[in-house]
Amino acid sequence: MLDTQRLPAAFYAALQQDIRAALAAEGLDAVVADHHDDVAYLTGFFHHPNERPAVVLVPRDGPTLLLVPELEREYALAQHAAAELVAYPEFPGLKSPISYLGAAAVVRGRIGYSGGLSVERLDQLRAAFPHAELVRSEVVMHARYVKRPEEVALHAEAARITDLMLVAGRALVEEAITAGGELPSEAEIAAHIGTVGTSTMYADHAEVVVVSFLAGGLVYSGANSARPHALPSGHRLQPGETFMLSLGCAVGGRFVEGERTFILGEPSEEQRRYYQAVREAQAVGGAALKPGLPCSEANRICLDVIRDAGLAQFLRHRQGHGIGVGMHEAPWLSDGDDTPLAAGMVVSNEPGIYIPGHAGYRISDSMLITEDGARPFTSYPRGLDDIVISL
Repeated sequence: MLDTQRLPAAFYAALQQDIRAALAAEGLDAVVADHHDDVAYLTGFFHHPNERPAVVLVPRDGPTLLLVPELEREYALAQHAAAELVAYPEFPGLKSPISYLGAAAVVRGRIGYSGGLSVERLDQLRAAFPHAELVRSEVVMHARYVKRPEEVALHAEAARITDLMLVAGRALVEEAITAGGELPSEAEIAAHIGTVGTSTMYADHAEVVVVSFLAGGLVYSGANSARPHALPSGHRLQPGETFMLSLGCAVGGRFVEGERTFILGEPSEEQRRYYQAVREAQAVGGAALKPGLPCSEANRICLDVIRDAGLAQFLRHRQGHGIGVGMHEAPWLSDGDDTPLAAGMVVSNEPGIYIPGHAGYRISDSMLITEDGARPFTSYPRGLDDIVISL
């Protein structure tokens, strides 16, 4: 367990130095980032994203600058943001907030920006840096691909809490069965799980990094679970149904997800077939993950198990995605992304099938790519006997 979720100044100093080396390799003189995940990654400043921009500028030479509204300045200081602060009065203000960044750092040459930057923000940057050329670059996202040891420790702690939430969700259902009353609803299970996750985090950590999604997730049962991202409803679990706990949390702003499908009562032959196909796909998909393998090939290997089982018509999504300061981020374990896997990446391994009117079946673990393969952070059991709940 961790005393604090905040990463030390030395982490950000090393990270920013590596960013500068990447800038030199790309022929860039600076990089600018305004997405809240990039801001948090580069400086350790976590904030609620809104209309007031927070922008990081990392020059190849000179200090890192963090543009924040004046009302966030003290909060950035309290978080020991690893940058020199540039504050603007208010939004929209008498002049563009971005102009304050241009006044604080005169950059000539080439400034990189991510593809997620809005057209409006790009125009504002061009006006603020009239002597620079703004060019598309994914230097920050590529840096986020491979996790540093300090980040891996945060992911591991997020996995521990995620496993506890899976245990808590199942326990709530089993307690209701033992009591002989009605089973809990999807919404009741989701609320219970979220409370367990957040209370564990605050009990075990002296300093919690708060992000928009801290702990909890999606809970769906029966036909509702055939919709991959359905939100919890008031539907109460019924004997014979499947139900899915799609959970995760963020420790130090680093995410993990862990998902399990449960069956209420003795499984039917149909339920066994569906679950075992997904279980095999997840096992084969996890075993295939290794450095050098293109993400698209990992996806093919994993999902071919389901296709070969004659269930291709029930596929709705890829094998998985990258995880870091974002719950979903590049690279994508999917057709169309040929990024080679590398040691230190964290990806989800979550094949699933969805049978309209019946149920969905999905198993997910967050995986750390190692030097010779991959290992799951989350450890809740995955076997058929482990997910059947006796009535």
